[in-house]
Amino acid sequence: MNAVSELKHVMPFLIPIIAIIMGIGLAMMGLWADHQRKARLLEAAHAERMRALEQGRDLPSLPEGLLGTARQGRATEPAEQLRRGLMWLLVGAALGIALWVNKGPERATFALIPAAVGLAYLLALRLAPAPR
Repeated sequence: MNAVSELKHVMPFLIPIIAIIMGIGLAMMGLWADHQRKARLLEAAHAERMRALEQGRDLPSLPEGLLGTARQGRATEPAEQLRRGLMWLLVGAALGIALWVNKGPERATFALIPAAVGLAYLLALRLAPAPR
């Protein structure tokens, strides 16, 4: 019985520690799995390029997303910029209204931060040169 009563006192401290360790562990496993996938892709691409060199053919291009290029283009798409701009602007407006009603106009000025981010996205979209 003594061990059970000691465990009851330790359990509230163990739960957050285990949750933090599991969260970090899962994140690390995800990073490791992504690294392994990219390593296999790079190895296969290298072997394919070496075969092309040996046979005197043109070199094939690297697979899409191998060097992180797949995600970079997405943020510059006009639809993505419009979505992000409207989302930030509306979050700022909703936060401003909520703070104004509950805390007063002095606190509502903090809502200008996300609203400014949204306006920056919308301005960047508007001022960007047209694609050719």
